[in-house]
Amino acid sequence: MASNSSDSSASAEVPAPYGNGPGVPVPAERKPAKVRIHHLQQAKRDGTRFAMLTAYEQYTAEIFDAAGIEVLLVGDSASNNVFGNETSLPVTVDELLPLCRAVARSAKRALVVADLPFGSYEVSAEQAVGAGVRFLKEGLAHAVKIEGGKYYAPTVRAMVQAGIPVMAHIGFTPQSEHALGGYRVQGRGDDAQRLIEDALALEEAGAFCVLMEMVPTETAAAVDAAVGVPTVGIGAGNATTGQVLVWQDMAGLRGGRMAKFVKQYADLRSTLHDAATAYGDDVRSGTFPGPEHSF
Repeated sequence: MASNSSDSSASAEVPAPYGNGPGVPVPAERKPAKVRIHHLQQAKRDGTRFAMLTAYEQYTAEIFDAAGIEVLLVGDSASNNVFGNETSLPVTVDELLPLCRAVARSAKRALVVADLPFGSYEVSAEQAVGAGVRFLKEGLAHAVKIEGGKYYAPTVRAMVQAGIPVMAHIGFTPQSEHALGGYRVQGRGDDAQRLIEDALALEEAGAFCVLMEMVPTETAAAVDAAVGVPTVGIGAGNATTGQVLVWQDMAGLRGGRMAKFVKQYADLRSTLHDAATAYGDDVRSGTFPGPEHSF
């Protein structure tokens, strides 16, 4: 995203009229401009782009925020990448809330979006509103994301009416991997129309953004052209307004085979392995701690 300035239809953001909690106020000129939903919508209108990464704790949130990443996702992918599960299904609201708080407290600029995990919104719109409230109230998130197509439009509408900003997630939806028969590309051929209809219904219900996962480039482009809200892609080509990756994939911390859509920008797994090996060798040889590390 090229700029955080709001569009002409939105007035400039003013200081919070009720205070910002304890501590010494930071002068407005020193505060980083927060990324808001209307900035993402402005990017869609301007044809510019924004970046999104997962984050699950303090330090990555601080680093990615300082690097200018516009959106941080506290994803249910924490199930696989933090808690050691094979899929995203086991993780719970109670497990994600502390991670969300850590990210939200550490990011000064980025928009923080939290995933509603499997089992926290499917029963009813009321259940979804309750889970969303917890993520905004206890997790300090700015918005939530839910998986599913037009069937969930009434759920999205209820959440938005309750004051909960919602990012929709269509295409391959990991929480439905068993129903979908595994990790399979969605929206091929005639199925593309289904995704367009899903996106339009979710936009009409009030979703501020539509994320598409594992969707052919031409289908994602058609969805992006059909909706007025920004789109985010993961394995959906380059026609979307934003892109998202799991940070452990992007930075090369996770081992094993990577999905086709992942580009690795570092090899942190090797870096940490080498550092831990060197530390262990120094401890066993008695060279650490040395005089310079001792009192």
